[in-house]
Amino acid sequence: MKRFHAHVHVDDLAQSIAFYSKLFAAAPTRVEADYAKWMLEDPRVNFAISTRGAKLGLDHFGMQTDDAQELAELKARAEAADMALLDEGNTTCCYARSEKHWVTDPQGIAWEHFHTLGDIPVFNEATPSSSAGACCAPAAVAAPAPAAPRAACCGPATATTAKTSCC
Repeated sequence: MKRFHAHVHVDDLAQSIAFYSKLFAAAPTRVEADYAKWMLEDPRVNFAISTRGAKLGLDHFGMQTDDAQELAELKARAEAADMALLDEGNTTCCYARSEKHWVTDPQGIAWEHFHTLGDIPVFNEATPSSSAGACCAPAAVAAPAPAAPRAACCGPATATTAKTSCC
């Protein structure tokens, strides 16, 4: 079963945790110095907030899958949408190791499809291609059509079919 995902950048993490905890009538399932996540069952949502990113507000939407087969189905749907696909494969971000890919909708909103493989103790694990200040946002790459630039955590600036390392 899939779970809807939304990630929002916030200015004051403690204030936002208090607000969303009341709104959802639940405490976050994970809290770090720069990040909090709620794994809600009704509705089935993975809602995350962080103080990372260039601007406040919505960073991206996504779908979290329970297994690799569901992820493959979402990848096929994304490819059928005729939008460029950024396949990160096995990567780390948001205190988790995941298999993921991204598409950007016609309005420039990033959509992440991922299958979480396990937790990690840091927001991301650096790789030689990591850019300073970014968490999971790969460097802007060529896309079939121009897309709005993004300098935020976890969402791709643009997408491509080439595998690009993140984090």
